[in-house]
This record gives sequence, C-alpha cells and structure tokens, in this order.
Amino acid sequence: MDRLGSADRPLRVAIVGAGPAGIYAADVLMKSDTEVSIDLYERQPAPFGLIRYGVAPDHPRIKGIVKALHQVLSKPEIRLIGNVEYGVDVKLDDLRRYYDAIVFTTGAEKDRDLDVPGIDKQGSFGGADFVSWFDGHPDVPREWPLGAEQIAVVGAGNVGLDVARMLSKTADELLVTEIPDNVYRGLAANPVREVHVFARRGPAQAKFTPLELRELDHSPNVEVIVNPEDIEYDDGSVAAINSDNQTKLVVRELERYAMREPGPRPRKLFLHFFESPVEVLGGESVEGFRTERTELTGDGNVRGTGQFTDWPVQAIYRCVGYRSTELPGLPWDSRNHVVPHSAGRVLDLDGSHLSGVYVNGWVKRGPVGLIGHTKGDAIETVGSLLADLDTMPQAAEPSPDAVAEFLDSRGVAWTTWDGWQLLDAHELALGEAFGPVGDKPRERVKVVDRQVMIDVSRAASAVEAGVPGAQAELDHALGRADAGS
Repeated sequence: MDRLGSADRPLRVAIVGAGPAGIYAADVLMKSDTEVSIDLYERQPAPFGLIRYGVAPDHPRIKGIVKALHQVLSKPEIRLIGNVEYGVDVKLDDLRRYYDAIVFTTGAEKDRDLDVPGIDKQGSFGGADFVSWFDGHPDVPREWPLGAEQIAVVGAGNVGLDVARMLSKTADELLVTEIPDNVYRGLAANPVREVHVFARRGPAQAKFTPLELRELDHSPNVEVIVNPEDIEYDDGSVAAINSDNQTKLVVRELERYAMREPGPRPRKLFLHFFESPVEVLGGESVEGFRTERTELTGDGNVRGTGQFTDWPVQAIYRCVGYRSTELPGLPWDSRNHVVPHSAGRVLDLDGSHLSGVYVNGWVKRGPVGLIGHTKGDAIETVGSLLADLDTMPQAAEPSPDAVAEFLDSRGVAWTTWDGWQLLDAHELALGEAFGPVGDKPRERVKVVDRQVMIDVSRAASAVEAGVPGAQAELDHALGRADAGS
C-alpha cells in the first residue's frame, strides 16, 4: 500500500465548507510537505461563505479578503464542488469512501436565542436572518418586513452594529455596494427614524471593533448618539482599558460620541449601555421593549438595579451571537453548538477520535474572534491531521473521477471553480453596466436566485466541453440574471 501524502499516492482530503475556515485549512495543507489533492465542498453554488453571505456590503475592506482566498482556490491541488449539501447530497460514509480525511468547516449562521418573554412576537427578528437577506443569500425570502419607525437591536458586538447600520442608512447610500436589486428596493421603502442598540454591560465591555464603531459616523444621514451617563467605568473596566489597546480605542470613540451635541442628520442611531433585556411588549406584534438598568459591580460585571424603562419600538433584532447547526453522522455538543474535538480531531461519544474526521473554524470553537483567527485554528487542525497519516484509514476509491461520477449518478447539479469565475465576471459586468453612483463605480450586482447561479455556473463547463446548445443555454441563464431573477 502506497504511503499517504507521497507522489505515488497524494493524500485525498474533503473539506466541507468553502468559507474562510475551509480555504485556510486547504492553504495550510498545500503549504505542508505532503502531496495533497483537495475537494472543497460548498452548500451554495458560490464559494467564500461568511465573506459573501455574512459581511455587510458596505465593508469593502473586509470583503477584500476574498482576493487572498481567490488565490488559494485557484491552485491546481484544489477542486471546488459547489451546490452540494452535506447530509442531503452526500453523507459521512460517502465521503469516507472517496477520501482519506474529512475536515468540517461549516461555520455558524443561525441566531442564538434571546430568552425573554415576548421574543416570538411578530416584528421580532434574528440578526443573522437579516444579514442573510441584505447579503442576498439564495435560501432566504426576497422580501423583508421593514415597516417600523423605531427599532431595538439587542447585542453589543459587530453583528449588532452591522444590523443597526444597515437599518439606519438610506438605500441610495448603499447603492454603490453589491446589494441585490431586491434589497435596494426593500431599504428604499424603510421608514425608520430611530434605531436603539442595547448593551447589558458598559462601554469597556463592548465587543465592537474600533473600525466598526468609527464607521457608524460616516453616513451623512445617520446621527450616532451616546448618553453621557452611560460613560462609566469601575476598577475592572479600567484594567480592561489599560490592558487592551482595542478596548481603549473603543471607549475613546464612545466618549467622543457622548461629548458632542446631536446634529441635524435625520436618522438617529442610539447606543445604550447598562440596559438588560427584560421583555418584548405588545399583543401579537412588537409594541415596545422593556429593559432593566444595570450597574457595575467593580470587576467589570453588572447587576440589576430594579429600575425599568419601556422603549417605544415596533421591531426588535436579536444579535446575541451565532450558533452552528448539527452535522448528521457527527457527535454534537448541544450546549455549546459545536462538534466535540481535541486539537481539531473529532471526538466520538466515548471520547475516542473519530478516525480521519476533523473540524476547523466556528463549528470547532464557536462563533468568537475575527476572520483572521481562523488561520490559527487551521494550523492546529491540519497539524493533527498530518500527525495521523500513518494510522489513518485509506479511502477505498480515492480517484477524483470517482467522486464526479458519484455526484452525477445522484443527479447533483454541482458547480465548479470555472463556473464561479463566470458568475463572478457576470456580477461584475452587471455592476459596470449599471454605471457609476455619484463619483463611485458600482463594483457588482449580486445574483440572488439559486437556479440562475447554478445555470450560469454549469453552462460555463458545458460550453468549455463543446456540448451542443450549451452557448444558447448560457446566454439564456445570463439573460435571466440580467433581469434580476
């Protein structure tokens, strides 16, 4: 039997999830001394995961990470297999048949619950769901109910700021970004006047990054307001500020907001601290939000004061964290919503390593940290995988062709890297055809419809293969994308 990872027998690896966690894992594998052949599976027809469907469209600097990820995916050692859903189109036993090792990097895209009375009323939404809508995720409805003039956002992290900012900005401000046409139309009808962001603890405990906080003030239509009474620190807060430069920058920015007089910008974005969620008020629909004032206890934590405030809002967005979704065939930690592991090795119910199976990213460690932190995760997980080469069970059918034949036999309309490049070029062309917005070009218009994405992507392969009628099918698919299907 050939040694895995040699020129005679490259190590065959399936990575399930083509977001940053999956692509970083592939990159680390390729930079090792091991000969590898990697298939990167993705549930969507397009790659990049969180970058494409979880980052606000007015953050081009973060989306610039795609350029680095693009370079990795273009390597010959990697094959992108898009529009394939684990647990539906392929199972764990299927992957074990064709691969020596499987790495799950499926991320976290569901909202954590906010356990307060009334949270299930009409007008109460998950922040992750709203992010999916404004990012043009193909699996969410095209319409979003934007009828509230006053809105509560619960959560003092970057997702909460993204949600608050997208609710506050005008549609015309966002037109220069890649937002799909249906999102522009929805935001154009948004009657919002006030957005209130609520944090249970104080400024020194906020989880914003300084850049996110500073960018709130860049809109000519949104006034950021912080109550000076909320600028309060205890010994624990001071220690946190002095020991962490990012915290120091955050509180400095919040102090700047608190010291200035509110200006004339028509939409108001309030950042409230020391307000703990108590209850969502109203009948069937949201009519208000009750909070309890908290106070610092000396160590950076807070306790309730028994002082309550009812805020007149007609919608509430919970942004209290993401959670991963259970993966069929794998053990699951239902409390922390992660796959149990040791240094990336998946652990079975008895604590033993599920041989040849690994995890990376948020499904491994939970949805904490920034995108760049996933690189460190990848180094650890891939290190464990490579250390297991001598004891790893080898795939029965490691040929890349065998996988393609299997997917075709199942009738799976899988997409490729070449297909993505065509879809990418088409989205860029749609932006160019739209023309400039003010003095800025519109970079792209995102295609939302899953079937159109599939048709455009797969038609590219058919045209390249010389399939009769493929060019006509491609032209038809591109026409549907132009029409905003």
